[in-house]
Amino acid sequence: MGREIRRVPLDFDFPLDETWSGFLSPDELDSLPCPDCKSGRSKRAEYLHDLWYGNVPFRPEDTGSMPYLPSAPAIRSKAERNVAHAPDYYGVGETAIGLEAMRLTTLYNNAWCHHLAQEDVEALVEGDRLREFTHTFDANRNPRWEKIEPAAVPTAAQVNEWSLTGFGHDGINAHIAIEARCKREGVESTCQTCEGEGGIEAYPGQWADREAWEPTDPPAGDGWQLWQTVSEGGPISPAFATPEELARWMASPEYTWGASKHSAISYESALAFVNAGWAPSFVSTPQTGLVSGVEYVGMQD
Repeated sequence: MGREIRRVPLDFDFPLDETWSGFLSPDELDSLPCPDCKSGRSKRAEYLHDLWYGNVPFRPEDTGSMPYLPSAPAIRSKAERNVAHAPDYYGVGETAIGLEAMRLTTLYNNAWCHHLAQEDVEALVEGDRLREFTHTFDANRNPRWEKIEPAAVPTAAQVNEWSLTGFGHDGINAHIAIEARCKREGVESTCQTCEGEGGIEAYPGQWADREAWEPTDPPAGDGWQLWQTVSEGGPISPAFATPEELARWMASPEYTWGASKHSAISYESALAFVNAGWAPSFVSTPQTGLVSGVEYVGMQD
């Protein structure tokens, strides 16, 4: 995701801040909603998905886990951190910390993702999703992750406590755990009506037409134009006759990243980016802090 330079005709007049139409599949390739599911999951898998995120009633005892208490070290630590970071919202002192710990306890006790059974953990280990427990990490080594031998399998209690800190589980972990549980229960994990697509064909052969569709680039030309790649991609500047003109526009006070004002960059940084052709949206390093990718590319020139 970032910014790139495209060469387009000087009279290219596609609206700014909109996704280029050639990158969007036509409406006639849109499928119809599946009558039996919302997301391609079976009814059981959909229920387990809601259970994972705490959207339906859940009891830790159902997975053999113990409910957390407000005094649990991980919960207490997070409550203290939340209160310290936002005293105007939470208040201050022991009362505020205690109330936040109770809120976190209720939140964490209501979701399967914080109370995995050992079978769930083993499925995640098999999917290589718990490297914090099964590998060592060395930033100066290649490969950086090295598997622990003999193989390490964490306990459910260890993984559940880990889930309370940092980023915890993601959508991939949820998918693996749900798939594994459906398999253990002997039920389908995908909707059999749409075969996991989440929709059905609007006409015979639509899937084949959708598979055959390919995006088309904008017309090529002599102009220089700035595009965003955060979405599928689209122009965010006028087309200019020279890279220098585009760089001057980017360095002007009127320059914006889409609808929001961007911090000023120098003409030299902008020109270095235009000549490079691409930059990420932002870059963060110990030396520069958080800066725009355009600015960072300019620093390297």
